[in-house]
Amino acid sequence: MSYSRTTSTGAPQGCVLSPLLFSLYTNDCTSTDPSVKLLKFADDTTVIGLIQDGDESAYRQEIEQLAAWCILNNLELNTLQTVEMIVDFRRNTPALPPLTIMNSTVPTVESFRFLGTTISQWDTHIDATIKKAQQRLYFLRQLRKFNLPQELLTQFYSAVIESVLCTSITVWFGSVTKSDIRRLQRTVRTAERIIGAPLPTLQELYTSRHHISASSDSE
Repeated sequence: MSYSRTTSTGAPQGCVLSPLLFSLYTNDCTSTDPSVKLLKFADDTTVIGLIQDGDESAYRQEIEQLAAWCILNNLELNTLQTVEMIVDFRRNTPALPPLTIMNSTVPTVESFRFLGTTISQWDTHIDATIKKAQQRLYFLRQLRKFNLPQELLTQFYSAVIESVLCTSITVWFGSVTKSDIRRLQRTVRTAERIIGAPLPTLQELYTSRHHISASSDSE
């Protein structure tokens, strides 16, 4: 058994309750402007601001309030791991002044990884997804060599490979190119040949998950 230790501040790393305790601690850190949203996942926070008519004052004010809240509550923002991404669908994108947090200029990026999904640059996300799924195909081949029943091979595929291919599929599938979809589908066909049984296509998986998401939103 591990020894007990009392701590008066912070949440122990690796503790099962730490994410919950941290979420409770940061519960009152919210946005005051309806055009700005704070998305919090454990100790990661993402600020999403809608800038209209070039007015970014609300967005920048929320950033300042977030930094002030962290100081007030004895939390330190890691500015070295903080980036800003601007999504603008206009042909001529105006240059915006750099964002500064606690005297540190935040770098602007074309894409960033959010909860396992590379936002904006879908080809980057697809490349990473295919690489990860193909690596896991190796284990499926090994299980096939051991004459594992087809049913168990299918279950392994669903849990280990399909779960990778379908991560955030309702977000990116409708925006990727047909070429990227064919690349992803080749991974599914390879798994079909290994298992020796038909598997759901990515289009079918996307449709089913999209319906599930729509049903959940309507409840």
